[in-house]
Amino acid sequence: MGEMAKLGEVFESAAAIAKGMGVTFREMMSPALTEDYPDAPPQFEERFRGKHVLQRDENGLEKCVACFLCAAACPANCIYIEAAENTEKVRFSGGERYASVYNIDYSRCIFCGYCVEACPTDAITHGHGFELSSYDTSTLVVRKEQMLVPLPSKANPVIAEPVAAEAGH
Repeated sequence: MGEMAKLGEVFESAAAIAKGMGVTFREMMSPALTEDYPDAPPQFEERFRGKHVLQRDENGLEKCVACFLCAAACPANCIYIEAAENTEKVRFSGGERYASVYNIDYSRCIFCGYCVEACPTDAITHGHGFELSSYDTSTLVVRKEQMLVPLPSKANPVIAEPVAAEAGH
């Protein structure tokens, strides 16, 4: 019985190898798919997680209300936010607060998408930007101004009035 069991194992192993080689030969005969990057733009799936984008609403105001949920959800601790208050004269977002500073350190980011899922206003999303490599890590800290979507053409942004400097300062 011992000899038959060993012989059965040998046949099972040979069958597994033949099955694996069949897959290999089938793939060798199929045509190769080659991207023409950088001559042609790459085609990404819709769910691709690329460089982050800060969204605006239809009025051109920033969607980010500086709730810090994205920074709290980030396992790599790569998001830095400073909040400021909106005023009656100058509004940056639809909420009471806005992010005066919003930085993402791409040398630490793992593109997990937790920040996107945590955002209650859908202010931060993943875009399709992927060319983030750099020889200098200081250029991998991306600021809010670099991530913001451009103003829509029909938007009417609130322009800040110049503040008079206080005497003696």
